[in-house]
Amino acid sequence: MKKLTLLLSFFSFLFINAQDMRIPVDTTVITSNTVTIKGKKVSYKAQTGTQPVFDANGNIKATLFYTYYQRTDVPNQSERPLIMSFNGGPGSASVWMHIAYTGPKVLKIDDEGNPIQPYGIKDNPYSVLDVADIVFINPVNTGYSRPVVKKGEKVDKKYFFGVNADAKYLADWLNTFVTRNNKWKAPKYIIGESYGGTRVMQLAYELQSRQWMYLNGVIMVSPADYKIIRTESSENLAVNFPYFTAAAWYHKQLPPALQQKDLLEILPESENFAINKLLPALAKGGYIGETEKNSIAEQMAYYSGIDKKVILQQNLEIPTSYFWKELLRNSSGKTVGRLDSRYLGLDRTETGTRPDYSPELVSWLHSFTPAINYYTQNVLNFKTDVKYNMFGPVRPWDFSNNNARENLRKAMAENPYLQLLVQSGYYDGATTYSAAKYTMGKIDPSGKLKNRMSFKGYRSGHMMYLRKEDLEKANDDLRAFILKSSKNVGAAKY
Repeated sequence: MKKLTLLLSFFSFLFINAQDMRIPVDTTVITSNTVTIKGKKVSYKAQTGTQPVFDANGNIKATLFYTYYQRTDVPNQSERPLIMSFNGGPGSASVWMHIAYTGPKVLKIDDEGNPIQPYGIKDNPYSVLDVADIVFINPVNTGYSRPVVKKGEKVDKKYFFGVNADAKYLADWLNTFVTRNNKWKAPKYIIGESYGGTRVMQLAYELQSRQWMYLNGVIMVSPADYKIIRTESSENLAVNFPYFTAAAWYHKQLPPALQQKDLLEILPESENFAINKLLPALAKGGYIGETEKNSIAEQMAYYSGIDKKVILQQNLEIPTSYFWKELLRNSSGKTVGRLDSRYLGLDRTETGTRPDYSPELVSWLHSFTPAINYYTQNVLNFKTDVKYNMFGPVRPWDFSNNNARENLRKAMAENPYLQLLVQSGYYDGATTYSAAKYTMGKIDPSGKLKNRMSFKGYRSGHMMYLRKEDLEKANDDLRAFILKSSKNVGAAKY
């Protein structure tokens, strides 16, 4: 009887209470499968489950749900490159890139990324699993990840929910994961989408400075830089402007002289205007002269498809939210999507300063939510009644002392092997491609690291991989980046 009581006590310790449901703190489920990538059959093992977050005293603070794909038909598995993958939000599950970009399975969607029924998954013929193992990690309160608290206690939000706190506990978790899975000899990469861009900038330094885990690459997908995003500063307004050109070109709203050219021909013109003319003009505010103000408004209209009169009424300040509402106001009366401006929305009224909703996001949730729930439970065989949080409660998020840009610079300066790849969609209006380029310059103001930085753009939006053509291209770019940066190029020195 005493032995049974001890066993039950131990069993109870391995579970946490999430409202009225329970999730295992430390568990593993393994399945095996094959996928054909780039025409070649690849065998792999999918390891999914939960792994604890330990504090400095060895106490369990949370449990994180993860899925780890490991190729099994190759030798020296401990030396294969490892990609550690995060999404953003903050508060977003690591579902988007998992079942739509780099993993061995992708959504059943049309070639442009729209949902089709019945919902589900299919093999990903472009996955980078052929060249690297991949682990998808869900931070606290996303996916099935949850904090561990005793009954009656409150969650220590400051431990998890902030730029610095987030990177710190995730670095601790990754140390445990790499040790458990014997990947210390492997070339290592961290990839983050959207807020995940800020996350991996900060995480690179956390891993190297506190865990002594040195990286080969940081990949930022449609990165959100919270030094400028949503600030509505002159800097933010100007660096986002070339995105207006891209979206207007897609919807055929530009003057004929621009519309007849290819997108990649006109974007450099818009970028040059934004930095060299628009930014100085916006910085002047009300002190700008009328002649200059009219000239700038005329050029803004030319490159954006927005009427000059409207631009002047806005004092040259066109937030992205206003652009989504205004671009098609006088033609179709529809709005354009925030995260992907190829998508169209229908508002209650055509008046107003911002759209009622994000048409692209609701479209994506149509296809992602049923797919990840089905896939986790029926293919990966992870069974639970706990809700899978596509977006979880992580507010308030602490953005104070955000030195992510500088910390990535330090990580790159201290590690001559470390390379940076940035991937963005031209039609992303939330974290614009032009802002991503701007961030790259701000990470390294000296210009001495730019030979280790590369940018790739795609003719789609925030999740550029939802478009079939870009799913292939983006994975090929990522594959080339991994193969190049994981080669033995000699001693790590300057």
